[in-house]
Amino acid sequence: MEDALMTSQTTFYFSQFAGRKFFDPSGETLGKISDFLIDVRGWSTEPPEPQRPRVLAIKVRQGKELKTFEFQNVEIRKYKGALQFICKELKELNTENLQNCIWLKENILDKQIVDLEGIKLVRVNDIRMVMIPSGTYALAVDVGIEGLLRRLGVLTPISRFVESFGLNLPDKLILWDDIEAVDFSNSSIKLSKASSKLNTLHPSDLADIIEDLDKASRAYVFSTLDEEKAADVLEELEPEVQAHIVESLPVGKVADVLEKMPADEVADIMDELGIKKAEELLNEMEHESSKEVRELLEYPDKVVGSIMSTDYMTFSSDLTVEETFRALRKEKPEPSYIYSIFVVDKKDKLVSSISLGELVISDPLLTLGQIMKRNPVTVFDDDDIDSLAEIVSKYNLLAVPVINRSQELEGVVVIEDIVEDLLDKRKTK
Repeated sequence: MEDALMTSQTTFYFSQFAGRKFFDPSGETLGKISDFLIDVRGWSTEPPEPQRPRVLAIKVRQGKELKTFEFQNVEIRKYKGALQFICKELKELNTENLQNCIWLKENILDKQIVDLEGIKLVRVNDIRMVMIPSGTYALAVDVGIEGLLRRLGVLTPISRFVESFGLNLPDKLILWDDIEAVDFSNSSIKLSKASSKLNTLHPSDLADIIEDLDKASRAYVFSTLDEEKAADVLEELEPEVQAHIVESLPVGKVADVLEKMPADEVADIMDELGIKKAEELLNEMEHESSKEVRELLEYPDKVVGSIMSTDYMTFSSDLTVEETFRALRKEKPEPSYIYSIFVVDKKDKLVSSISLGELVISDPLLTLGQIMKRNPVTVFDDDDIDSLAEIVSKYNLLAVPVINRSQELEGVVVIEDIVEDLLDKRKTK
């Protein structure tokens, strides 16, 4: 009888053990393997190898009862050509208060996950694992046809059949470092927000992924983002998805995110919500942020004021170019806010608009008054939106200052907003 302890390195797939017997040292069956609990924070293996999530516990079905045992007392043995899990000592583990831990079957297998390298959603068909002297780790997920056939128990015959034609089944393994789980709707064990890898993705890419998720997963993934990233992502989402996320999350959480967004973007989101919900959020937001949004909401849909941004920077004409750049570096505004800077007088009336390009090539010691041109191209806040495209095209502008009938600066319309508006109109024709 063959009975060998595996001591160096043993790789295996989750599907090879799911539903298989779990033994005590004497060979008595303790139950059937149901799931593995991993700590996703990662544990150091041999440098320079990346960190991998370590298996902390094994869930075993004993009749109608499920029990969870510590995995440090488990080893793999080979018996009659097959691998077996043997438990040297039974120690039950209470998982109720564990953080940064997930069940592989419950939260990963057959679920959609984010492929961070390919920046897309994929379905997990199997999980590659390894047992080494320091512990057992999850290495990668199998999202290819091989994983599915392995689960069905037909991989070997089909592989042989395909190979008889000189072909190979395509395999697709994604290393654990390059994935992010997104479905925790059925688990009491949650990941901490700090553990999310999704913060590494570009907001536009992450928005595309969130839009492809089911509603429950959308809200969960969004809640794992830090406020800055959440604000950037919310701007990129389609209106109906924005509305769903805002409706799904606590008011305080949403208000904190909205405060980090441009007022015009927040106003657009409010337009998608019911009056009661919008008012609830506005009341929760800081006064200054809420005030800006309320002012924009007063504009009718078809006028310039409804799409202008109130995020812009103004300077006095006696400031030097060097002092202006110093102020910009200190404030660190979003790039789109400084396509142009605006010179205003003491009554906040617009005097000039200076492009960033003009500013860069000017003598640092000259004042803004010395390099500016008076009578800038402007639009009124109550002008029709349709007038913007012609003005931008005629004067080759990246940003258009918006004034009221008293010549006071009210905001700015940047070219991105104009392009989006034109595209929306083209879609409806």
